[in-house]
Amino acid sequence: MRYLSILLFLISTHCVVADEIRPRYLQLIADDANTFSVLWKLPSQYSSSTITPVFPISCESTQAEKIHQSNNTQVMQWQIFCPNGLISETLTIDGLKESNLDVLMRVQQINGSTQIQRLTATDLYFTVEPEVSKWRVVKVYTILGIEHILLGFDHLLFVFALLLIIKSKRRLLGAITAFTVAHSVTLALASLNLVLLPLPPVEAVIALSIVFLSVEIVHAQKGNPGIAENSPWLVAFSFGLLHGFGFAGALAEIGLPENAIPLSLLFFNVGVEIGQLAFIAFVLLISRLFAGYVSRRQKHVLLLSCAYMIGGLASFWVIERTVSFFV
Repeated sequence: MRYLSILLFLISTHCVVADEIRPRYLQLIADDANTFSVLWKLPSQYSSSTITPVFPISCESTQAEKIHQSNNTQVMQWQIFCPNGLISETLTIDGLKESNLDVLMRVQQINGSTQIQRLTATDLYFTVEPEVSKWRVVKVYTILGIEHILLGFDHLLFVFALLLIIKSKRRLLGAITAFTVAHSVTLALASLNLVLLPLPPVEAVIALSIVFLSVEIVHAQKGNPGIAENSPWLVAFSFGLLHGFGFAGALAEIGLPENAIPLSLLFFNVGVEIGQLAFIAFVLLISRLFAGYVSRRQKHVLLLSCAYMIGGLASFWVIERTVSFFV
């Protein structure tokens, strides 16, 4: 039937994701055993005086706060000195329970050991550990990968468009495999700083890739199948390379632990794949449930409607991301 109700669901989900689901970010990086550079990101609509990090009482600020605005986000930077270091100390966020926000917290020790944890209204405390276990790295980065793909509406919309174009399950499997291989390669290269591209243009071209698929859907429905239907693996692989740079941009914000770079990179990618496969399974399940209720003519109309909606939304993103790059 191909899936107008799912598309509407995803659009409504995106509206929520854009505002509240994306976690806020607190980062502490050790300059030495006792001194830490602090980075605190908070949505502009929230006051830094009502939602604020709480450090051990022995810690004191040694540098004035630097504050600037970036993409509707307050970005604050300063430095703290903790005479006893932070090992085994507990950190929290004052006002977090009342705000109902999530905060992603990252602490990197002088030896490169990195600990990441999400604080929520029901999980308010972060205890700094002397060494982070490999299991914790696996768990944290797998979850981050799953969350990133499920909240990455443009990546999901690209996969969704592929599902609309490809009719054969075998060809669909080949296209998804090609997409996975491609974005895994560029995710690794970009995360290891071997290949670097500026993120805003990459995001604009990712949106353009969705416009391309929407046009291909329209042509296919009018009896003029294009390269996306005839060689879906080639299209998926080519654009998958770009999507990998988009994944790397998200991963760059939280960083990789220096003592477990291959492991964290691997399981972030595993998380992305788990989320992607879960999305595909969900779409195919809904399609199967409703397939018997829609006529051939209705399927044609729904497919065209979906294509125009996808193309319209992606075109808006192209314009928005291009303008934001030059402004």
